[in-house]
Parts: sequence; structure tokens; C-alpha cells
Amino acid sequence: MIKFANIKGDRMIWAIVALLAIFSFLPVYSAASNLAYTYGDGQTFTYFIKHFVHLFLGFSIIYAIHKIPYRYFKGLSMVMFPVVLILLLVTLLQGTTIDGANASRWIRVPFVGFTFQPSTLAALVLMVFVARYLSKIFEENISFKSSIMPLWFPVFVVLILILPANFSTTAIIFTMILVLAFLGGYPLRYLAAIVGSGLLVLAFFVLIAKAFPDSMPNRVDTWTSRIVNFMDDHDSEEDYQIEKAKIAIATGSVYGLGPGKSVQKNFLPQSSSDFIFAIIIEEYGLIGGLFLLVLYLLLLFRIVVVAQKAGTVFGKLLTIGVGLPIIFQALINMGVAVELFPVTGQTLPLISSGGTSIWVTCLGIGIILSVSAKREEIRNQSEEEHPLEILSEAL
Repeated sequence: MIKFANIKGDRMIWAIVALLAIFSFLPVYSAASNLAYTYGDGQTFTYFIKHFVHLFLGFSIIYAIHKIPYRYFKGLSMVMFPVVLILLLVTLLQGTTIDGANASRWIRVPFVGFTFQPSTLAALVLMVFVARYLSKIFEENISFKSSIMPLWFPVFVVLILILPANFSTTAIIFTMILVLAFLGGYPLRYLAAIVGSGLLVLAFFVLIAKAFPDSMPNRVDTWTSRIVNFMDDHDSEEDYQIEKAKIAIATGSVYGLGPGKSVQKNFLPQSSSDFIFAIIIEEYGLIGGLFLLVLYLLLLFRIVVVAQKAGTVFGKLLTIGVGLPIIFQALINMGVAVELFPVTGQTLPLISSGGTSIWVTCLGIGIILSVSAKREEIRNQSEEEHPLEILSEAL
């Protein structure tokens, strides 16, 4: 049994994550009815238990990771980097498409039987990897050429391996890396060159895919159709999803229909994952949607506080690097549901069903709490060594 005394780090982050997890059970249980009748035996309680197991393992990950001193993540990112490269390569060659909760590329873990999305783990490892490098060169005068091989070459290798299966994830990771590099003091003129290089690589990839359509069937067509359909009135599967999501949101109004009373969950694909925010508003109204938004914004605020109080540059960049994508993904998921963005296939962190998303999000939360726990440890040591000074400052 885990004792509360053994829990370290920012208490507000622990509370927010717990609230999100507890809140997730009702909408997941409600929205899973579509999956249960379409892909299962009609038993929605099975999905409730599966979600509980995912969250239980997720919180176990948080507890285990937050006990590790965050300085060790520098070395772990180097160790995990080749691992995620191999996983991404295997996924690219042998990955399967899973119907129902998600349509991204997955691999099936041998002997265990569950599926895993390597791109989600690769994103986290890559952010830690970039934070390590940026902290190493902080306040140093570097040339663009000297940073290509140790920083940008590994980044582009990972992104190129993710791109064929999941453009939206690639774009989000690339954006987050650019933000982290900017906050880490990487020269702005160099970042402009990287953005230009990224666009050239993307254009080249699209041309290759168009020239050899059998090598990556339907992937580029899917990206372009989503963007085109977002900008015009052409009917498609994505338009059907958005229309059902907007109907759910309009039906929910201010107070919602009540827990479990969603109607659109029976018609909306991925109602327990990609479009769960629409189901939440249908059942809990605008109040429920704002409640979630406030929780994520509070989490962002605490992440910034932890980063600001971190004692090292690596701690600051690490916190921002693994924390900001969680909030960014949540905002994108909400934005897709209200048609602010094209359909991306991004889940709502700690709310949507799906083991990989929950576990990697919890891994990121654990890293943030590790940074916070170190600051807490230093403060407690200071209070023990200089109690009178602390008291006088307080008075």
C-alpha cells in the first residue's frame, strides 16, 4: 500500500491528475457502448475495467518515476533513443491498423497480447533528448552546423519514421520541439532554417508518396482530404464525425443531458477516445467542458511553476518539454471537437480510453513530479539546516 507520506512533488499536480482520472470513468463507460456493440459482445463494463487497469498502471508509473532523481533522465534518454528507433521501424514495417478506438499505427507485443503505439513513447523520449542537449549548450555560442548532427539529425530521423503513419503526431512533436528550442535559447535564425528544412522534407515526402502510391497507400490522401474537407463543404467520413460531434455539443447546451444519457455516442466513431470531449459536453454540458478546460489550464500553470522553481536548466527544460505537449494535445482534442482544427486523431490526456496514451502521459507527469520533488527535498534540507533564518524570513 502506497502511503501519502511517500508521495513527493507538487501536491496540486497530484490533485489535478487524480481529478482528471476520476472524472474520466463515467464518460468512458458511457461512450464505450459504441465500441462494445460494434467490436465486442455488448458488455460495456469490460471497457470500464480495462480503463481502470490502464489508469491503475498509469498511477503506478507516476509513483515509480517520481521517485527517480530527474538528473538520471539525461542518460535514460540516450539509452531509450535507439530503442524507440527500433520500435518505430518495426511499426513502419509491420504495424497494424486497429479499428474502433484509434486508427493509428500500432504493434502487438508478443506473448502479452496488447497493442502499443511507439510514436507516443518516441515523442516523450525525444523531448527529454532535446532538453538534455539544450541544457548542455545553454549560454554557449554555437554554430548551426555544430548542432545539426547531435540535435537535428536524430530529431528528423524519429520524425521521418513517424510521418508515414501519423502526420498529426509528427506535426505536434515538431512544433513542441521548436517551442522548447526557442525557450532553451536556441538562436531564432537557426530555428527558421529548421522550419524551412522541415517543410522541404515534408514536400519531398508527399511527392514520393504521390509518385509511388503503393508504398504508402491512402496515407497522404487521408491527410490532404482532412485538410481540404476542413476548408470546404465536401462530405466525407471526417465531416460525419464533426457533424455528430457538433450535434452532441449543441444538445448538451449548458447543463447537459446527464451522465450516461448521450445519444450521439451511438453514432460517433471513436466516441471514447478522439471525440470523447463532445460526449462529455453532451452529458455534462458547457459546465463539464469548462471544468475540464480549467483543470488543464491549472495543470499548465503548475507545470510552469515547477519549471520556474527548478534548480537547474535541465530541470526547467525537462519540465516544459514533457509537460507542454500534454496541454497542447488536450487543447487540440477539444479544438477538433468544435471544428477549430481538422480531424487529427489525438486523444484527450488522462480522459480518453487507451493504454499507450494514458501510460505515456503518466510517465511525463512522473518526470515533472520528479523535478518538483527534488526542489522540495532541497527546501526541506534548507529548513533543517537554517530553521531560525527561515522563521525570521516568514515573520
